[in-house]
Amino acid sequence: MENFNWTSFTKKIAVKAKLTDMYDAWTVASKIETWFLSQAVYFDTNNNVIDVNTNVKDGYTYAWNWYAQAHLEKGHIIKANGKDFIQFSFAGECIVEVTLTEENDVVIVALTQKNIPMDDFSKQNIRLGCATGWSFFLVNLKSVYEGGLDLRNKSMDYITMVNN
Repeated sequence: MENFNWTSFTKKIAVKAKLTDMYDAWTVASKIETWFLSQAVYFDTNNNVIDVNTNVKDGYTYAWNWYAQAHLEKGHIIKANGKDFIQFSFAGECIVEVTLTEENDVVIVALTQKNIPMDDFSKQNIRLGCATGWSFFLVNLKSVYEGGLDLRNKSMDYITMVNN
């Protein structure tokens, strides 16, 4: 595995949806909770909680929770261009970039997570763990927006499932 890239990865999925809907799916608390999080709280640059139906902006911070997990993720929005790109901190000092591209009748959602540290814990839990997690959640994004079915496990009785 000497040529394996431990510091970044990219995952892509095609979703039959409008570009504006896909952008909102990543940048509006009430929308990101439909496919990714159990709770998303965003704070403006004055540390005020923003409305759950408002798009995030550059410099906002977040607190995220998931179903069937006891993990709280805090970070900040680095860039949100209002149309087709969002960049945010994640898993410590990692950066996640989401680029949305219209192609034929779908939106290509391309997610890159980079700046992953090279220690063994980060290799296992961030590089491999996040790549697995993002793969599931991108499939769930597609499922929710194309068919309305949320595939997430929401029960703390089953905490080691691939869908949480």
